[in-house]
Amino acid sequence: MTKVRMHGRTIKRYENYDKVNYSITDTIRALQLRDGMTISFHHHFREGDLTVNQVIEAIHELGIKDLTIFASSLGNVHSPFIKWIKDGTITSIHTSGLRGELAQFISRGGLENPVIIRSHGGRARAIEAGDVKIDIAFLAVPSADRMGNANGHGKNTKCGSLGYAMVDAAFADKVVLLTDDLVDYPNMPSPISQTQVDHVVVLDRIGDPAGIASGATRFTKNPKEILIAKQTAKVITNLEYYKEGFSFQTGSGGASLAVSRFLEEKMLKDSITASFVLGGITEPIVSMHEKGLIRHLFDVQSFDLAAVDSVFRNPNHHVISASTYANAFNMGPITTNLDYVVLSALEIDKSFNVNVMTGSDGVVMGASGGHCDTAESAKCTIIVAPLYRGRIATVVEKVTTVITPGSSVDVLVTDRGIAVNPKRADIMEQLTNAGVKTVSIESLLDMVNVLIGSANPIEFTDRVVAKVEYRDGTIIDRIMAVKDIDSDA
Repeated sequence: MTKVRMHGRTIKRYENYDKVNYSITDTIRALQLRDGMTISFHHHFREGDLTVNQVIEAIHELGIKDLTIFASSLGNVHSPFIKWIKDGTITSIHTSGLRGELAQFISRGGLENPVIIRSHGGRARAIEAGDVKIDIAFLAVPSADRMGNANGHGKNTKCGSLGYAMVDAAFADKVVLLTDDLVDYPNMPSPISQTQVDHVVVLDRIGDPAGIASGATRFTKNPKEILIAKQTAKVITNLEYYKEGFSFQTGSGGASLAVSRFLEEKMLKDSITASFVLGGITEPIVSMHEKGLIRHLFDVQSFDLAAVDSVFRNPNHHVISASTYANAFNMGPITTNLDYVVLSALEIDKSFNVNVMTGSDGVVMGASGGHCDTAESAKCTIIVAPLYRGRIATVVEKVTTVITPGSSVDVLVTDRGIAVNPKRADIMEQLTNAGVKTVSIESLLDMVNVLIGSANPIEFTDRVVAKVEYRDGTIIDRIMAVKDIDSDA
C-alpha cells in the first residue's frame, strides 16, 4: 500500500493486498493503533450492538491507553465503558447520546474530560470541517465483500440504513468493516464503497436486530401519548404547509412516532400525498409509503425491522448519510426542505427551550439526535410531551439543559393544551381560524404547578461533565455533575 499526501485527507492506493482478516486483535496490530488516538463507531444496531465492546476489549488487552471514543450514540449496552474509563483505556468521549449505567457514571464525574454532545448533523459537520480527526473508524456492517463494498442487509443480521457510518467511512484516516456475512463480489448496493475501506474483519456475530426498536423508538399504547398524537395531527393539517407535496419528520418518542397514524387518516380523506419523509424511518411511515401516501423516504437511521426490510424492497426508500440529512454547513441538507418536524421533550420552558438530554435529577439519560438540526430547519417545529410524567413536570420555568433553543420551536402540544410560540402569530391565527383551541405556555406552567407542585432545584457541583454543541459547533450549554451523588464518585 502506497501513501500519497494530497490536500486534506491522506490518499492511499490499493495494491492487491487482502483486506480480509478474522481477528480484531490482529487487525488492530496491523492498523498500528496507539495511545491517544481517536476511534469512531456508529449506533445503527442501537441496544443490539455487539461490536463496540469487542473492539475496545481487544484494544484494552493490547495495553493501549488514552483513547477518544467518537461515537454517533451510546446506550445501555455500553456500560462496560466504565471499567475502561477507570483503567485509562478511554479518556474522552464524543457522542450524541448517553444512557444507562455509563450515563450515570459520567454524571457522577467519573470521566475526567467533559463529554462532547453533538447533534447528528453537528457530528457530520465536525468531521467534514476537520474539527475532529478520526484516526480509525470501526464500522459494523451486516454484509460486505472482500473489497469492502458494504450495506445494511446480510444473511445473519440487518440494520437497514448506514447513514452515520457513511460519513465516518468517507473521512476517517483508516476504515475497518466488521461483518458476519462476507459475500461474493460485488456486494450491491454499497453505501460504503470499496474505495473507502482498509480492512474487512469477519466475526461470528455483529449485532442483534431485536435491539434496534427499543426505548425511544417503541410503539405507544399510552392514552396520553395517543391523545397528544391526535392533537398534533390536527395542528399539522390545519396549517398552510399541509398541502399536496408537503414533507415531514417524526422524531423518537411514543407520541411523536404515533402522529403518523392519525396523519394517515387525514391524508387519505383529503387525497393528499407527501413528497418525502425524513430521518429515522418506522413501520407506520413505510406503510404510508407503500400505500402511495409518501413518495420518497430518506433514511439516515432505520428505527425498526419493518424499515430495515423496506430499504431493500422499496426503490424510493433511500439511504442517506448524516451529512446529507442535517449538516448545516454543506451545500444542501435535506432538513432545509422540511415543512414539519415533530419532536419529543423531557422538558420545555417558558421560552420554548427544549431539553432531551438530562432527567429531572440532572442525570444524563437521553440524546441530542437530530433535534436542534430539524427544529431550526423545518417551517413548523412541533414539540410533543405530556404536561407531566408521574410527579415530574415537563413544562418548567427553565430547562435543566438546552439542546434546542426556543427560537427554533413553534408549537407545543401536551395532553392539557396546545401552546404556540408568540413569535409565530401566523400559526396562532391559522389555528384559531380553524377552531383549534390554544393556550399560553405560561398557563400550562401554572397548571402543572397546581397539579403536582414545583420541584426542588437540582443541586450541581461546579464540575463540568459534558459540553453541548449546537449544530454549528458553538457551545450552547454545559452539564454539571450532580451534587448529591458526586461525592460517591
